[in-house]
Amino acid sequence: MQATRSSTISLVTELSVETLVAPARLGETGAEISAPVLPVDLRVTGLAKSFAGTPIFKDVSFGLSRGEAVAIVGANGTGKSTLLRCLMGLIPADAGAINVLGTDVRNASSAGLRNMRAQMGLVSQKHNLVPRLSVLSNVVQGLLGQRPGVRHWSQSFAPTPSCEAALAALDKVGMAPLANRRADRLSGGQSQRVAIARALVGQPKILIADEPTASLDPAAGEDVMDLFFDLARQEGVTVIFISHNIDHALQYGDRVLGLADGGMPLDARAESLSAQDLRGLYG
Repeated sequence: MQATRSSTISLVTELSVETLVAPARLGETGAEISAPVLPVDLRVTGLAKSFAGTPIFKDVSFGLSRGEAVAIVGANGTGKSTLLRCLMGLIPADAGAINVLGTDVRNASSAGLRNMRAQMGLVSQKHNLVPRLSVLSNVVQGLLGQRPGVRHWSQSFAPTPSCEAALAALDKVGMAPLANRRADRLSGGQSQRVAIARALVGQPKILIADEPTASLDPAAGEDVMDLFFDLARQEGVTVIFISHNIDHALQYGDRVLGLADGGMPLDARAESLSAQDLRGLYG
């Protein structure tokens, strides 16, 4: 039977999201050993946003523990990208609280927001590379949040440690041999690999990906997603990603958050959901 939005919401009320405390285990003596509480990198409480008097979402609440990968799904217009922009402090929320890496986003100063964003990496569907600059220069620019100034505009000006870090990031995504190629001579898949290297070069604590494979063909998209999440898990980075690909949300997310009807009715572990469950959000 095809899932509906109401049946998906009903299903979610019966699912329990795991707490941020890892399961306890037994020691050699048989005594129970409590696992440490995982750090919470992001906490959202009662968030609301509207544009020109039109509500986008309200009463949105969730938290992300260190190293967790969370997929955000929902139909067009439900506020997925708007939510990410609120989390990064790029647009103001109307109500609620946002704490990212210890920063109170809604009340932070401009300097505080810059410091927070310097600990975050962003990968978007449009790649946003500078066409006339080299691959290496584009990745060096990923350090501008931490080291602002003209020296990180180009590999020609960058300090040797910065160039070495950029080359190491390119090596992780298999693009080091093309470090000196102009960005406008890359394929879509190669461009997205460079964008991932740029996001990782500053060793961020949180990675945000806004439909990272939307502009790629299916084969290249699968390749990029595999690479992106392999690296994220190796680095222990917390990941938030938007995807209209239901299979990607279930395959790569530890949790799935679903936006619909002006709120977030879905917050469940990915392994407890099926593709049919998620289709109900698009009804």
